[in-house]
This record gives sequence, C-alpha cells and structure tokens, in this order.
Amino acid sequence: MVKAVVGEDAQLKLVEDRLSQSALPAEVGLVIGKLSSTLDRGFVLDLIPTPQNDSNEPACAIMDSSKDDKRKSSKSKSLVNDSSSLFIDMDWVAEHARQVSRMLVGGIKVVGIYIWVSESAFKNSTVVLCQTVKGVAEAASSLWTDWDERLLLHICYSPRRWNCRNCSLSSNITSSSLRPCDFKMGKVLSSLQMFRCMYNFNLRLPIFHENASKFQTVSDALHRAISIHAKELKDAKALIDGGLVVDNEQWSSGGVHEVELLLPFMNNSPVEACSQRDVLGILYFSGSICSFAYLNSKEPISQAITDVKGDIIMSLQSRLDIICDEAEDDSGSNPDDSTEASDEISTEKTVAKLILQLLRNRKGCSLPLPRRVFAPWLAGIYVCDYLQPSETVEVLRDHCTELLSVKSPADDSTILEPEKEASALISKSFWDIAVPFGLAIQHLGENEGSIEDRGERSSKSSKPVSINVVSAALILSLAIVIGFAILVLKG
Repeated sequence: MVKAVVGEDAQLKLVEDRLSQSALPAEVGLVIGKLSSTLDRGFVLDLIPTPQNDSNEPACAIMDSSKDDKRKSSKSKSLVNDSSSLFIDMDWVAEHARQVSRMLVGGIKVVGIYIWVSESAFKNSTVVLCQTVKGVAEAASSLWTDWDERLLLHICYSPRRWNCRNCSLSSNITSSSLRPCDFKMGKVLSSLQMFRCMYNFNLRLPIFHENASKFQTVSDALHRAISIHAKELKDAKALIDGGLVVDNEQWSSGGVHEVELLLPFMNNSPVEACSQRDVLGILYFSGSICSFAYLNSKEPISQAITDVKGDIIMSLQSRLDIICDEAEDDSGSNPDDSTEASDEISTEKTVAKLILQLLRNRKGCSLPLPRRVFAPWLAGIYVCDYLQPSETVEVLRDHCTELLSVKSPADDSTILEPEKEASALISKSFWDIAVPFGLAIQHLGENEGSIEDRGERSSKSSKPVSINVVSAALILSLAIVIGFAILVLKG
C-alpha cells in the first residue's frame, strides 16, 4: 500500500500557477508517475489535464443540486455553495488515460487522477471520483499491472492546499475506499535512472481450418500469444551493461544502462499438437522493440528489469490495438469479396480483421506493424508514439500537444527512431512451410492449382529420396551380415 507520495516540485508548481490564474471552477486530469510496492511510496512526475470532449465541453463541471442538478460550468468559484457537486465525463477521462498510457515507457504510468475543485464539492463527489479512478485504472491496465490501488490528488483552492488519497480498487467503490496518505513536494526527476533494451521477438501461431479454429479473430489469437509470451518473459534473466543482475542490488551510476534479456530455453513453453488436417498455415508476429525504463535511485535494480519487461509487453499490446482499431474503422468494406483485384487491394486490411478471411488467401499476407518513435518530455525522460509506414513524426508532435499538453519538439534530431526494421505480421500457407525449400521457391510463383494437386506433386518429388533411403538401408544390412560372417570364419 502506498503510504507516502512525493511530487516533482518544479512541475507541480507550474500546474498550480496555471490553475490559480485560470477562472476554472473545476478541472480533472491524469496523474503521471510511479508506484513502488517495495518502498510503499508513490512518485508524481506531472499532471496532465484531460482535454475537452468531441462536443468541445470540459471533462468535468460543477453542478448545484438545489437547481435540479443543472450544470454550472460558467459559475465563478466564489458563488459555489456547499450543496455543489461534480459532474465528470468518466468515459472521456478513461479514453484519455488509455491513449496517454500508450505514450508512456517502462516504469512510468497513469497512476491516478487529480481534481481542482473546492473542498465542499470534493466532499460531495467522493463516489463519482472513486468511480472515475477505477475507470482510468481499467483503461490504462496491462498484463503486467498488479497493483490494486491508484492515487486521487485533490488541489483545493479554498483554502489553497494539496491533499493526496489512496483509492483501493479491490473492494466495492464507496467513500470508504479513499484513505489519506502523506504528500510532499521534492526532487523526483533528478533521481531517475535510464535503462534501454533492444528486444527481438518472434511469435508463431498455427492457422486452423474454420471447423478447428479456437480463435475467430487475429486479435484474439495474438492477445493469447502475447499473454503466453508475457509469462515466459517474466522468467528471463537480464544483463545490465554486460553484468548479470542480482535481485536486491542497488544501482547508483548515471548514464544510460543497456539491458539484455536472456529467455530460458524451452521453459515448458505451451506447444499445441496440431495435425495436417487441422492446420492450414502459420501466422508470424515478429520484429524488434526498443524499450526504455526509468528507476528511482532508492528502488532495487530488479524493478528496472520488471519495468523493461512490462514495457515490452505493453508495446506489443499497443501495436496490436492500433491495427485492430484501424480495421474496425474500415469495417464498412465487404470482407467476403473473393475477386483477385479485391484480394490485392484489401490484403493488409483482411489480416487485421478475421483469421477465417486470412485462410481463404492462399498466396499469404503481410502486414507491417506500427514502429515506435521517441520524443523528449521532462528532464530527458522520453515518451513514445506508434507510426504507421505512411505516417511522419508530425503525428507524434500532434499527439504530444493534444494528449500531453506539451509543446512538441521543434528539432527532429531529438526524436529517436531506433526501430529501423519494421515489425510485421505475416501469414504463410501450409505448403509453403511443409514443402522442401527448392519446391517452395517454385511454389511461390504458382497462382493456380488446388492444394490437392500441389500435395500430389510434393509426394511424387519425394520418391527419389525414399529410394535412396531404402538403398542405404540394404547396403548397411549387407555390411553387417558380411562382418558377422568374417567373425565366424575367424573363430
């Protein structure tokens, strides 16, 4: 449980000055930082306001229960009475948290929400605030997240003070879910250490026939593959700057530390037994991931490794979510069009939609995944974004301004693009894998003919190989007989 929270003095003072100079009666946003279970402490790096929704309305407003709960967003702070409460667009705040969490790297998370409101409105809205915290936690969750608590930071303007509360997510949401914790300002950013890892991944999934398929969509199959890989990654050992990591070791040296992960060899990896009748092909999900993680100087070095592993899994999930979101946006196209021209045009889109559609394409499909790029944020800390092959770093600049409320980097040289080779999602038919290498090359140039015909050609071409094996067996048997006869004659 988080018992004490330290906020970055410089950043939070800027937020307080901005809010005090504004005429806003209320504002809600995200708390960005770290929660350390080993130290029972939280670290707040920055507060990011939630932007206006699609209707250009603020994400929260003051309501007065004495007047049929009508919204009073234009009401001045001095006129808010003791019966006022908060209206919060919880879905919009959760969506903001989901998109911001994609842009954060290892060890840095959306750890809660902040609210700028009077003391009376805060007391009358604790249940709504707890529900908003829970929605944010669910939207920004990942396979690696195991905390059951988040922070609720209240900036009160009458009188002016900061209060921090720990919101428990393991029980039913009530006003008792909030527990006070110590809060103070300090230096947080200067105590962070940077760790970097280049990680190569290669996930392979069998593509089943329709009647044998366990997963209907590519999304379902890849989510399962990522969850399995996450379990394998947890057992991986790590080298930092060439040295093997000891769990409780402290790491106080500066600079960027290089991390290398060593996966265990055949560590009881789940392998599905598949027959030729069930499997039509293989789906490859491969590429390279650049990961950054940040560690507080008081945390053990094992936490940095955990954060790097979590960042890798989060990056895989984010790429998958992006291509699936784009496939849903294009759901108006006809998925069952079987013409040659339609197959060529919609190859990339069908990969992201349904495995069953992918199976009908015997030529195989390939879909490049978004690449990860990095931009400087606070005191040398990087945030990231995912760009499609046709997108430029202007997308990163727009997202920094829109989602993080920060000025985009003007100098392109400060933007890192370490993932030179694009990751990809590739499908291959069964015969591209099962047929010998030489015949597979010949098979790639064939666009007509049934799978049965290709199987016959494959079996015919394998007869010389079978004859050679039989001949070798006869020669070996004859040599054994002759050798035995010589031994008998000598005896």
